Amino acid sequence: MSAPEIHPEQSVELLKALHILTRDGKLNQDSRRKLKQVYHLYNFIEPLLDEAFTSSADPVLVDHGAGKSYLGFILYDLFLKSRPAGRVIGIETRAELVKGSRVLADKLGFHRMRFYDLSVEASMSSDRIPARVNVVTALHACNTATDDAIRFALARQAQSIVLVPCCQAEVAAVLRKHKAASLAQTPLAEIWRHPIHTREFGSHLTNVLRCLLLEAHGYALTVTELVGWEHSMKNELIVARRTGEVRGNARERLGEILHTLNLDELQDRFNY
Repeated sequence: MSAPEIHPEQSVELLKALHILTRDGKLNQDSRRKLKQVYHLYNFIEPLLDEAFTSSADPVLVDHGAGKSYLGFILYDLFLKSRPAGRVIGIETRAELVKGSRVLADKLGFHRMRFYDLSVEASMSSDRIPARVNVVTALHACNTATDDAIRFALARQAQSIVLVPCCQAEVAAVLRKHKAASLAQTPLAEIWRHPIHTREFGSHLTNVLRCLLLEAHGYALTVTELVGWEHSMKNELIVARRTGEVRGNARERLGEILHTLNLDELQDRFNY
């Protein structure tokens, strides 16, 4: 094959369907960058799947807010296709994307993939999904969709959670709403006084709060870059493993941060 980046065991038909390869089997520059990100993410998820097989005969990975199930298809193709067990479930609220994913899975013979058009609340209680799942992923799930994936993962007692957050606007909006009061209250508000700082600080703060929430529920975390900044600004990768050991002051610190930054209206949002 002319593209050495492609793993030899991968389905060329899948890569064409995902528009990573052109019809004649070539990679363009954008596709190379996208593929590099996916492979790098796979390097983090592969050991989690290996762990899942040590604790379950038929482990389940759920891709929450799956979109076109790009990540789910790649993970199935690279890891589960050659194994006799293991399932991938894609959850997406847009019915047309779910339908398209089902058609592609049937075409490729990926029989242990399932796709459901479910709301967040429905996904947390649906009997079509096992009560406990092994791995939950959310790749570039925009704004509160990452929090939805976290809520789902906690409800299903996920063994591991892999998050690449994207476009976090909720916290920034509340920072903006109370900016005048915060500036009068504390010099810390200078951190987010300018609009660009409000946006960037709000994004950073959102992920800090998510990490504290996960630690309060007994997860140990690794927070790192997904790929170099030259490839993507939406670059933070959060990997959480369920240990059952709660960080004792995590919930208290989460609440104190929200109060200190005049974000008390988000207490219920980040403290459950």
